[in-house]
Amino acid sequence: MSQTIEQLLELQHATLMSLSRLLEQEKGAIVSRQSTEIERLAKEKLNLINKVQQQDHLIASHTQRNLLTESPTHSEFVSKIKACAARCKELNAINGEALQRAQLSFHKLNNLFQQSRGKHQMTYNSEGAAQNIRTLGTNIKA
Repeated sequence: MSQTIEQLLELQHATLMSLSRLLEQEKGAIVSRQSTEIERLAKEKLNLINKVQQQDHLIASHTQRNLLTESPTHSEFVSKIKACAARCKELNAINGEALQRAQLSFHKLNNLFQQSRGKHQMTYNSEGAAQNIRTLGTNIKA
């Protein structure tokens, strides 16, 4: 039995609301730097996005799709769905920027650790030139 256009619209709206809640959870995971949670939520987000696309295809190919523009009730619901989709897009963009900033700060911190480690491994030879401590004693032939 095929679904009515109203059922498809309700399903689309419910899926987008789930996506919106998931994006809020993702934001929390990004802020608290929970990498395993971020990964899990990203997979779940991808599944919901695929579901939205499938539902959109079903709505676009439905025999009653003309109601979406002709009926004020249907067009109002479509506007509600579009607003929810726009909110999801906005939340996703914010999360993407937060992830990029987190990744950048991780790289900066990593570089500082490497520089710090490098400074502790440096020494000076008899001519006053800097020399890496790991190379000290490697040319001994005793």
